[in-house]
This record gives sequence, structure tokens and C-alpha cells, in this order.
Amino acid sequence: MAQAFHHDFQRFMMEYQFAVDEMLTKVSILREEFLYLHKYNPIEHVSSRVKTPESIMRKVSKRNIAPSLPIIRENISDIAGVRITCSFVKDIYKVLNTLTSQSDLKVIQIKDYIKNPKSNGYKSVHAIIEIPVFLSDGPVNVVVEVQIRTIAQDFWASLEHKIFYKYEGDVPAHLADELAEAAAIATTLDMRMQRLHTEVHGHDADHDGASHTDFDNTAIDNLLSLARESSAEKRKSTGSES
Repeated sequence: MAQAFHHDFQRFMMEYQFAVDEMLTKVSILREEFLYLHKYNPIEHVSSRVKTPESIMRKVSKRNIAPSLPIIRENISDIAGVRITCSFVKDIYKVLNTLTSQSDLKVIQIKDYIKNPKSNGYKSVHAIIEIPVFLSDGPVNVVVEVQIRTIAQDFWASLEHKIFYKYEGDVPAHLADELAEAAAIATTLDMRMQRLHTEVHGHDADHDGASHTDFDNTAIDNLLSLARESSAEKRKSTGSES
């Protein structure tokens, strides 16, 4: 029994790694296409990770989830992660819109922490995306969390993460206040750098003419609507099966 679970768990982990590889290929293609078509690349840096088995099991225990692979797949959405770092806020929405428009990807959920920052000042856009992985015995749909943020937002998040773990979540009040102030400074920096970029390159720097507000109010709302519909369909399907 233990040997069989070990074998299944290894395959489970491979599926998530393959999903990350598929997503990285898509992002790489987007980078090359943007550069070719617009002589401009909105993606500065890309990183990825798959949680370790130990990290997954800690989360399973913390959330009181049954140690069953189907249940883990159903309840933990950040086993596979891809982080995309952009120069400017407008690029975040440009990349998000372009990536999630691909027909083989299914948007499960969008969390816009730029429009609605976390209380500690954290800003980023998170997209939970389902991507098909084609294996020898057929396709498997795997969930990947994609985080998209600016360089300034990424720098802030990296520092906050280190401080959070240094103090095991109990961050002293004065440091929390300074982090909140730093988050505001990072936002100001993003806005100033965008203005400088537009002043140097003109409004053509937006290429497609869409503003941050256009993406914020239209593309994101449409994606959120699709995610809600997908969630409703999934609940309906689960209810009918039971």
C-alpha cells in the first residue's frame, strides 16, 4: 500500500512540474512575440516552483485535509506556481489578459490585490489557472497559480516574506508600520516610473492603446465573471454526481 502511494505521489508531483513547464513555455512565447511585434517586452523576469512533498503535507495537516491525492488536488491550488515580474502596472494587466485569453487555459479564479491590496500593503495579481498536461495515457488538467507583479511590488513582497518568517508571523508593530509605508512608496515609484516611461516613449508605449483602467474595469471583470461561472458549473456538476 505504501509503495503504491509513493508511486502515485511521484506521478502526482510530475504532473505539476509538467504543468509549470507548459506555462513557462507559454510565457516564453509571449515574451518573444511582444518583442517581435512591438519591439518591447513587458515581462522582466519569470520564476517558478513546485511545492515540496513536505510543504504539501504540512499544508494538508494545517488545513485538516484528507491525505488523498484527488482531495489534495481539489483543495490546494498553489502546489504549482509561476511568478511573472513586469516593469509597469499596465503591463501586469496586458500579460494577464493575453495569457488567460488562450483557449486551452481555464481561469478558475482571479485575485486582484492591486485593485484591492492586502491589509499589510501586499500588491499583486493572482490567477488560478487550469492547464492541460498531455501524458501517454491522456490529458490531465492541472491547476497552476500565476502571480504577476511589478519589480517594485516583487521587491516589497520578498522583503515582507523574509520579515514574516523571521518573526514567525508575529511582526513587531513598528516593522509592520514601516512595511506599510514602504508599500506606499513602492506604489508611488511605480506611478512615477510609468510617467517617465510615457514621457520618453509617448502614449505609443502602450502599443494597443489600452489604459490600466481599461484592463482593470473590463478584462479583469470579464475574467472574474468567467471564474464565477466555472465555479458554479463545478458545484452543480458535483451536486448532480452525488
